[in-house]
Amino acid sequence: MTSRTPPSGPRPAKIRLFSRSSWPEARHLTDVLRTETVGGALLLSGAVIALIWANSPWSESYTRLGDVVPWPGGAPWHLDLTVAAWAADGLLAIFFFVVGLELKREFVAGDLRDPRRAALPVAAALGGMLLPALIYVAVVASAGGQGLRGWAIPTATDIAFALAVLAVISSHLPQGLRAFLLTLAVVDDLFAITIIAIFYTADFHPVPLLAALVPIGLFAVLVQRGRTWWWALIPLAVAAWTLMHASGVHATVAGVLLGFTVPVLARRSARGGQPATGDAGAGEGGLAARLEHRWRPVSAGFAVPVFALFAAGVTLRGTDLGALLTDPIVIAIVAGLVLGKSIGIFGSTYLLARFTRAELDEDITWTDLLGIALLAGVGFTVSLLVGDLAFGAGSTADDRVKAAVLLGSVISAGLAATVLTRRNAAYRTVAEREQLDADGDGVPDVYQHPDAR
Repeated sequence: MTSRTPPSGPRPAKIRLFSRSSWPEARHLTDVLRTETVGGALLLSGAVIALIWANSPWSESYTRLGDVVPWPGGAPWHLDLTVAAWAADGLLAIFFFVVGLELKREFVAGDLRDPRRAALPVAAALGGMLLPALIYVAVVASAGGQGLRGWAIPTATDIAFALAVLAVISSHLPQGLRAFLLTLAVVDDLFAITIIAIFYTADFHPVPLLAALVPIGLFAVLVQRGRTWWWALIPLAVAAWTLMHASGVHATVAGVLLGFTVPVLARRSARGGQPATGDAGAGEGGLAARLEHRWRPVSAGFAVPVFALFAAGVTLRGTDLGALLTDPIVIAIVAGLVLGKSIGIFGSTYLLARFTRAELDEDITWTDLLGIALLAGVGFTVSLLVGDLAFGAGSTADDRVKAAVLLGSVISAGLAATVLTRRNAAYRTVAEREQLDADGDGVPDVYQHPDAR
């Protein structure tokens, strides 16, 4: 009887969760987070102004401003919208265009192109959307089932709001955690726009939807050829948005589809493999990176804050707070954001680590993940948008949704801040190491020598 010898050769490396990504990816992440952090501060400012204005002696002027119809003649195309509706349907299309650009970049050149790295944020995003929806349905169904249409409200994460919280508490999260948070939010946005397109489409009209494919196709042809003629691309984008809106599908879907058409990788010339001379898509990251660099400040610094200004103005004067806090819809949304998000993200990540035998990166602890999971419960922009779609802007239920989203987001932010600030000293040490560039070549040493600690 012969004994078996174990196979020779190196053992496969253990999977590390939240490990540091490459330097180009880290540099891109830093640029994105810087812009979104500033946008988050403006978003918070817009929400605070809305709350103060809506509950001030001048609250009627706030309501009248939101109800102004700037283009009454747009009725044939369903464009006789109020200012508040234009902020939700029009300005948020810019936000979702940037989301589309970032999604495509992640799938083509970022973490999501590697199935091993993509598994974590995708699983976490799914867990962080499924459990809040189930909690919402369970709470509302147990109270009689009135309001089940709002099941998707607590499933969203607002990355700008979350980053603003991190800025306020001066948290220096390790690069791996920051990358996870951003990628989680991007995947979350993909699922959110899919839910909006499928479950919150009313009065569907297929002809305008099919017609919308024409300007989207022409837009794709131009950007794929590196043509960035603003006088052509912007009218095509407006036409796609208008036709999408007329179809009954939420118009912001047009923004995501247009973002998907933009090439991520730089075009190469026929000789030498270098970027083609004069190519608008040439250079690091291709055309998608250039358009994202151009439009992300518009989205974060203008579109989303203005939406917050018109969406967050819930009037609490004369409201029975006891009845509000015991309303099933309010309880369901708050529980979904605070408990559903945190348990869903933390639990799905833990199960993934358990079944794949993956280990956390040496700089990360499970407490850190709990803080990020709680922070993901800050659901603002998309949650308010879904609330409008589910119950109708200005309705009594919509007012309760706004109050619940604000309350749940504040509670989640407070709990996340409590958990993460306790680890700030450790985060600063990691941040200093990730920024150390002893040889002065412009690339931190940890990205050239991963074992440098």
